[in-house]
Amino acid sequence: MNDVNQILKSAKSAMSDTIDFLEDKLSKIRAGKANPKLLDDIRVEYYGNPTPLNNVANVVVPDAKTIIVTPWEKKILSDVERAIMNSDLGITPENNGDIIRITLPPLTEERRKQLAKQVKSESESAKVSVRNARRDANDQIKKAQDEGLSEDQARDAEKEVQKIHDEYIRKVDEVYNAKEKEIMTV
Repeated sequence: MNDVNQILKSAKSAMSDTIDFLEDKLSKIRAGKANPKLLDDIRVEYYGNPTPLNNVANVVVPDAKTIIVTPWEKKILSDVERAIMNSDLGITPENNGDIIRITLPPLTEERRKQLAKQVKSESESAKVSVRNARRDANDQIKKAQDEGLSEDQARDAEKEVQKIHDEYIRKVDEVYNAKEKEIMTV
């Protein structure tokens, strides 16, 4: 029975990690409001190494439509600006010599639909991950059954894995619906 508990715990952990990853991924998708996480994936050339933007600059959000980036060293201001321009955010930063100001334009209807598709795609990938965790757990249960686990215990364990799976699929849907609503709200 201890093996079954370990299998269930492992499956739950994998599914929980999937939800965390999805939430992190979706937080980086622009929904019309300024969010410092939008810049998390941007890398700046810093002494020859690609370095995360937040390791070389201070990123603040003074209002809902503006992000201000203040590099810690003035000499990398142009590198930071170039990295932001080359990112896939589709925004143009304004450089005043001391700071970089990013003003987020309102999203067009077409862009909102593109973002909604992207969110849907990420959610579907998360569901696949949850299903894979369920499959792995069920495979481990079958293996345990071959090693002496009774048929009833195996069936009960598979039912429990299915309950956990359903719970996490529901969580993926909740995260998706919340993000889609945020994107589609004008």
